[in-house]
Amino acid sequence: MTKQDLKDCHTRITPYIHRTPVLTSRLLNEICGTSIFFKCENFQRMGAFKMRGAANAILQLTAAQQSKGVVTHSSGNFAQAISLAAKSLGVKAYIVMPSTAPQVKKDAVKGYGGEIIECPPTLQDRENTSMQIQKEKGAAFLHPSNDLDVILGQGTAALELLEDQQDLEYIFTPVGGGGLIAGTALAAHFFGTNCKVIGGEPFEVDDAYRSLQSGKIETNTSTNTIADGLKTQLGDINFPIIQKHVSEIIRVEEQEIVDAMKLIWERMKIIIEPSCAVPFAALLKDKERFQNKKIGIVLSGGNVDLNHLPF
Repeated sequence: MTKQDLKDCHTRITPYIHRTPVLTSRLLNEICGTSIFFKCENFQRMGAFKMRGAANAILQLTAAQQSKGVVTHSSGNFAQAISLAAKSLGVKAYIVMPSTAPQVKKDAVKGYGGEIIECPPTLQDRENTSMQIQKEKGAAFLHPSNDLDVILGQGTAALELLEDQQDLEYIFTPVGGGGLIAGTALAAHFFGTNCKVIGGEPFEVDDAYRSLQSGKIETNTSTNTIADGLKTQLGDINFPIIQKHVSEIIRVEEQEIVDAMKLIWERMKIIIEPSCAVPFAALLKDKERFQNKKIGIVLSGGNVDLNHLPF
């Protein structure tokens, strides 16, 4: 991976994404004793950063591959991202979703033109169903986070953030499947100046934290967290990038996630989803360490089920 790869990716996807704003809050700066710059991917098309990786992955396919469509498995944001990116590019999208996925997310996928194939809510079922569609339709499989084109696309959010705020000392992101933090780490490495990347992760699904400790990809036995976007695990493509370029992962309790989410809703008047609040919760938890630092936080998305708010 080179600096140019990330630049080329950004140029490629620019017609299909929003350049999202960077917001600040005097009050939140005072609470944390830091200068925070929030990269608002909750204002991205389809409401999350995943539009970036989805657009790049589809654009990197050949015309012959695009003509047969794409398939992915996702319970939410990547499903919506692939559906919208595919629609924007005139490509058929098959979306494998667990039967337990929120109806609001299923409706969004349908609204963006994706064809939903439901399966039982296990990773094995998701993968098997995706493989079946690949065989039947000849569709290209796009992984939500363990795919280099997806990782590069996700990294463009931090690239833009560093263009707007060149002297950031830290960038915080949530950690789920690892695509966003791996892409962010590459952007910080190539475009930052001694800019460290820190992940926020719930204690309930702390597989990435344990993976960095053990040196191998760990899994979660249970996924009892309100941060529904962070229930997935790292992959063999993004994990080496994370090992090399991510400084640390800070774990947070469920209540800390709710408090951080509530604070952003109340003080900044913007909607973020629980997964998105995790990196800010990590900063709040450890704020003494980051006094007077310039910190970027990628607000990953705002796709909230308003019927099931945690507060």
